[in-house]
Amino acid sequence: MREFQIGGHEPSILPEGDWVLAWADEFDGTELDMSKWDYRLNMMGMRWPSWERDCVRLDGRSNAVFTLTNRDGKPVCSQLQTGCNFMDEPVKETTFGSDQLQWNIGKLHESRYLHGPGYYECRCRLQRKSGWWSAFWIQSPVIGASLDPADTGVEIDIMESFEPGKVLRHNVITGGYGQDMRWEKTPDEHVGLDTAQFHRFGLLWDETGYTFYIDGKEDGKIQKYITARPEFILISTEVRGFREKAHAPRPEAYDSVGDTFLVDYVRVFDRKA
Repeated sequence: MREFQIGGHEPSILPEGDWVLAWADEFDGTELDMSKWDYRLNMMGMRWPSWERDCVRLDGRSNAVFTLTNRDGKPVCSQLQTGCNFMDEPVKETTFGSDQLQWNIGKLHESRYLHGPGYYECRCRLQRKSGWWSAFWIQSPVIGASLDPADTGVEIDIMESFEPGKVLRHNVITGGYGQDMRWEKTPDEHVGLDTAQFHRFGLLWDETGYTFYIDGKEDGKIQKYITARPEFILISTEVRGFREKAHAPRPEAYDSVGDTFLVDYVRVFDRKA
């Protein structure tokens, strides 16, 4: 691994080779760059009850600060994305000309940024309480639209932290999120990360598969469901409980209000031709 210097900011730690920066957000200033990001508010055709626009801000010190917030007695948080999944938008009642037929996909949106193979890196400080979780991942806008990941892409989970200091096994999903869903995981969870410190989470995506890194050290590889389909980037926080049968926050979510997840930067690199 080698350092890649970014003027005025923390360096990236990249696999050996010659790299060029393709895209980045250093979160400088005090306002999010909305030419790069959109807020994710919907999931699988419904307005998600725990996502709001205003639970992430820039702190003026080159960090995006995600905060678990109490909104009208309910814990809420924010997600950022550079594109949109075609199944997320709620369906609006329509007809096909004079035929009373319903197209069961919501309105499509242009992506702000899509990218294929390369090196993806996020430097962040994990949340410190267990009532919510954080993630850094990428997803195809059309995942599940066919059975072939080479055609319609995958979800790649670079970092998911459901408990303070603990990162789940890295994961690649294909086939969407229903009957055709398939996945492959790396062998081990990563535990003992210091939640007072920033950590780097990286993905090397190439023709051989997906290699994952934590703080510049390899942390597993997946060699299934290989694709070159361009994908969009997500930085997620989510309240625990809303995906469960009751669709309500867990008690510990209320106890975690005020906790923060900090992101120093997100960068994408290409190998030099």
